[in-house]
Amino acid sequence: MTIPADSLPLKHGTGLDLLEGLVVIDLTGSVAGPYAGQLLGDLGATVIKVERPGGGDDCRAWGPPFLDDESLWFLSVNRNKLAVSLDVSAPLGHATLLKIVKKADIVLLNVVGRVQRKLGIDYATLSAANPALIHVSITGFGLTGERADLPCYDLIAEGYSGVMDMTGEPDGPPQKVGTPAADLLAGEDAALAAVAAVVRRLRVGKGAAIDISLVESMTRFMAPRLMPHLGSGEKMRRSGGRDSVIAIYQPFETADLPLTLGLGNDGIWRRFWEVLGDLEVADNPSYATNAQRRQHRADIVAMIASRLVERPRDEWLALFAAARVPAGPIYRLDEIGADAALRRRGFLYSLVRDGHRVPQVGLGIQFDGESEAVAHPPPRMGADNVAVLGNWLGLEATEIEALSCAGII
Repeated sequence: MTIPADSLPLKHGTGLDLLEGLVVIDLTGSVAGPYAGQLLGDLGATVIKVERPGGGDDCRAWGPPFLDDESLWFLSVNRNKLAVSLDVSAPLGHATLLKIVKKADIVLLNVVGRVQRKLGIDYATLSAANPALIHVSITGFGLTGERADLPCYDLIAEGYSGVMDMTGEPDGPPQKVGTPAADLLAGEDAALAAVAAVVRRLRVGKGAAIDISLVESMTRFMAPRLMPHLGSGEKMRRSGGRDSVIAIYQPFETADLPLTLGLGNDGIWRRFWEVLGDLEVADNPSYATNAQRRQHRADIVAMIASRLVERPRDEWLALFAAARVPAGPIYRLDEIGADAALRRRGFLYSLVRDGHRVPQVGLGIQFDGESEAVAHPPPRMGADNVAVLGNWLGLEATEIEALSCAGII
């Protein structure tokens, strides 16, 4: 079987140095926390991933599919990290963690406050060892409130946020978003908050206790839908992606493949009908404004649908691109992987780990024309025990051996 990663370009470049010198301790597992750590690592921070000996990050086992016996989910959110195995629940392991924390700037966690206190990794405990520490918690519901101790996954947060109720066909069941949206949004929030706290620390010398909630990150993502309800009382429901405050903003069928079309202002509306050669519709005073077009939306959609089936998708897309009408394909995953433009931008690439080509989806942010490089492929568990505990932390070889013999690493 052909593996798409084998055709992706290998990543080259020196990488980003915006956060060079910052040390991040990533105590998280699954997706949200590791994604936050990867973002910080991509921006140049030194990220040390700390996992319990044995199983490690739960995400390592999430599959199939696997690549070189490792979950591809794990490989998607753990590049640019060093890996240490450490049992922080054991007294000797906790003491070792505190030594690492004293040299760190940021610590990332994704366990509820009760577990943080039980393990001695809560803000009060860790900031006592390092008063300037930026302590970032990612939990389902936040560290306070009546839900603070409840377990949560992305699926649960999506349900609470309303995004599932707004996704799917009107007469069908609610649907989860096709990616772990709450996890990724919360991870982005954690990285952003950590960087903001670093800026404040530079100004006033103060650390921070940051509280990120999957439910609140995902619900904030719903603000453009939630705010109209809060301000008007209108109860909006899912529409299969065929409704918006923009009158025409949806997928349409063509002669072969579907496309998306967004006629977001009056100028685009007119250019669209110029492409179709129908200025009578463009100049119809009943359709002059977006509000009027929403009133007549059903009729307009029917007119557009009847016209777009006359030609294949790619012909329409070429015409719309020339006329600056927002339109695009509805890509399958294999089409994304083959997208030449994304490859040329350096957004889709591969790296080599243990002789295997590992695909990567890039940071998608460029600074001075450069984006992330990969100094460290997604690590095997404990792969950097000696480098971190010995070379960086300064433990003697006999001390590391003792930790290993005791099952602490």
